[in-house]
Amino acid sequence: MEYVGTSYNGESRDGRFEGKGTYNFSTGTKYIGELKDGMFHGKGTIFFENGGKYEATWEDGIATEGKYTFPDGLEFSEKKWQYCDGYDRRFYTEICSGLKPAGRSQLSNDIPPKSIPENCYDCGDGFYNPESRIVNDYSGKFLRNAGKYRLNI
Repeated sequence: MEYVGTSYNGESRDGRFEGKGTYNFSTGTKYIGELKDGMFHGKGTIFFENGGKYEATWEDGIATEGKYTFPDGLEFSEKKWQYCDGYDRRFYTEICSGLKPAGRSQLSNDIPPKSIPENCYDCGDGFYNPESRIVNDYSGKFLRNAGKYRLNI
């Protein structure tokens, strides 16, 4: 089934998503898991385009408990969150693999780091060029114009 840029592949009942299936959002995000009456219900995982995922137990479309895992494998925890606190500012990859030798600073959590042109700023999904006021992806492909008040940096 396909709906306005989205698609569903899985079990259905009376024309509604019901049972196990995969729902692909138009954004590239997808849900794989159980559904009931067209809503996430039971065990299921949302996979984000950036590589992150949210595994949860759902009840009538609402997550009742769940866990978010960042693309690098770091699991978010509301309690006892010790990553990037006021005392330890290391990247997660530095916590797992150790610090780089002196003079070889790690400037992002990505290994190898994304290539960003000189005088540009990393904005997560690409880089911002303040002279052109344009955001390009890391390969140089146009993503968007920067707004007057929202620079995404």
